[in-house]
Amino acid sequence: MKLFTTLLACVLPLLAPACELCSISSADSARREAATGPVLTLSEQYIPFATLQVNGEPYPKSATFFHQAFYERFTSHVVPGYNFSRRFGVSFNIPYVYGDFRRAEVTPLGQLIDEQGTVSGLGDVALIGRWTAFQKRETDYEVVCNLLGGIKFPTGETERLEDERKQELLYQQLFGPNHAHSIGGIHQHDLSPGTGSYDGIFGASANLRWKRLFFFSQFQYYLRTEALDYEMGDLTIISGGPGVFLVQNAEVTLSLLANAFYENQLRDQALGQDNEQTGYSSWYMGPQAAFSWGKHFSMNAGVDVPLAIYNRGIQSVPDYRVHGGLNWKF
Repeated sequence: MKLFTTLLACVLPLLAPACELCSISSADSARREAATGPVLTLSEQYIPFATLQVNGEPYPKSATFFHQAFYERFTSHVVPGYNFSRRFGVSFNIPYVYGDFRRAEVTPLGQLIDEQGTVSGLGDVALIGRWTAFQKRETDYEVVCNLLGGIKFPTGETERLEDERKQELLYQQLFGPNHAHSIGGIHQHDLSPGTGSYDGIFGASANLRWKRLFFFSQFQYYLRTEALDYEMGDLTIISGGPGVFLVQNAEVTLSLLANAFYENQLRDQALGQDNEQTGYSSWYMGPQAAFSWGKHFSMNAGVDVPLAIYNRGIQSVPDYRVHGGLNWKF
């Protein structure tokens, strides 16, 4: 019987620079990887941004105006894919973003901005290819290594990003190129469903199994380009951890993974200048469960709890992240 392995890291571009892009790893059945044909993944991610920090430390509680800011973001993903062989497959990642928010900002002109509402819309889609560079499967052990690469397309709405660019242009004209940016936890670029840019996506994953025990690891790098005089910071993600199969038989498998994440995003650039209120390094840890039934269906769900988040400037950072997905092999 073939056990779970990582078929494809579904790199899903989300669009808030404070946590611009999250990766949901779909742990699929190795039976699915061995077969050719179409595959469909449906997934959901929820992230509340409600903890206000300055340079990695809690922002003073006395600043009650700034602590009103929050952003609760839901991102739904439809990911059709096709396996041309057991070694090569492609997926097309289509995100839809919905969020409730409140912006509480002070501009360089001393203006107070207090805006509350919702945002929604199609995000930036991505075409991802997988090549299984090495695989070795025996009864007691498995080793599978995948290489991934793709491109993100500028399909999402960018009206809020363009509004921020206009503001930045005004501030540079009034105060010069090294002016102060607006201060607050949630900004216009955080709420933009799209970035307007074509970005490169590169990655690798490895899955090792010995009997009921396994170890999963994944590396991802997102190369940003400039659009609308704004460039998101490049993002690096390293994740993985040990796991165990709690149930395994001819029809059903159930596994539990202790998943750790390290993420580092460089500062954004607006009109050629570093945005000092962007960029972060963060560490998360949490459980992820995966379940398969028969030869066609699998699902996964997990929670990521922040261990440490070092942000640059003032930002609202995630309280936690919840994600899950369903996979069907036709």
